[in-house]
Amino acid sequence: MGDPIRVLHAVVNMNRGGAETLLMNLYRNIDREKVQFDFLTCKEGDFDREITEMGGIIHRIPYVTEKGHFGYVKALNHFFSTHKEYVIVHSHMDKMSGIVLREAQKNNVPIRIAHSHNTSSEGGTAARLYKWYAGRTVLSSATHLLACSQAAANWLFKGKVGQAVILKNGIEVDKYRFCSETRQRIRKELGLTDQKIIGHVGRFNHQKNHTFLIGIFLKLHQSMPETRLVLAGDGPLKPKIEQKVKNLNLEKKVIFTGVRSDIHHLLQAFDLFLFPSLHEGLPVTLIEAQGAGLPCVISNEITKEADMGMGLMSYVPLGSTERWIEEIKKALNLPKEREEANRFLTEKGYDIKTSAAWTQGFYSAI
Repeated sequence: MGDPIRVLHAVVNMNRGGAETLLMNLYRNIDREKVQFDFLTCKEGDFDREITEMGGIIHRIPYVTEKGHFGYVKALNHFFSTHKEYVIVHSHMDKMSGIVLREAQKNNVPIRIAHSHNTSSEGGTAARLYKWYAGRTVLSSATHLLACSQAAANWLFKGKVGQAVILKNGIEVDKYRFCSETRQRIRKELGLTDQKIIGHVGRFNHQKNHTFLIGIFLKLHQSMPETRLVLAGDGPLKPKIEQKVKNLNLEKKVIFTGVRSDIHHLLQAFDLFLFPSLHEGLPVTLIEAQGAGLPCVISNEITKEADMGMGLMSYVPLGSTERWIEEIKKALNLPKEREEANRFLTEKGYDIKTSAAWTQGFYSAI
């Protein structure tokens, strides 16, 4: 057998975000004797050690926020000019993929894949303007287009949407199968017993809308004092949200778990998943939550493709807190049949083994 195909994945870092989690799920489930993943990153990440243990190589260059536009372009150009071994570059940086793939194209990398994981850019006015500029070269630089949902394809690939392939955000479905013993163990670890746990998993940034989420919980707790809120994740806005919780005297009602490597276990302890994001591609966490049989109350800014058809999803417009509370109370009263949930995901093709087999075939064919 010859050497495996080495695919270079371009990301900012390999932390526990949605796109990165999907990448790791694929990486763990492909035949690494046939396809090997390497990574072009700008910062250290949570998954770095596991990547190297699986045979992956992590390359690091400075990001645009460190070196500015011309410094970042120079670093990319130097990398591609000195690493001619890569014939497939797969970029997961949304509009920033335009800059990455343009430099790969200049250096004659033959296969350049743009992968859309979102439906909007993050950051302030200057950052969004820069990303708009970067995004102008995505279509002219990419040879292949992938997206996690039709909505994500429509956002990044305007004019060539018909050429985009949708790769489902698969998960390791068996890991999310409901287990009452795990539920009790995690609830005990959290110091909770009979309380109703409202859960959220997500990075503390503007997109995830934590300020609105805390406002919802404040009013919900006033009418349902047995409720508790569990927030998993980290990010730049975490101190601000922690301070807001203190100002509202909710410290004993809100639990910040930080980054967890056992989200599949944490979800077992929840009674409901709350997700009021301002925008998303197709969140892996929502697939995971449904795999665990959790009712989900989510923003109607999220694509309807996130609904797996199990009757667990409630879409609510951002705005009226009362409407959110109404839907949460309704969802908490849904009949609980959590053991069967992940069977539906397998039937719909969201088992990571299906996604990994497709991905391996895709790389081999191109």
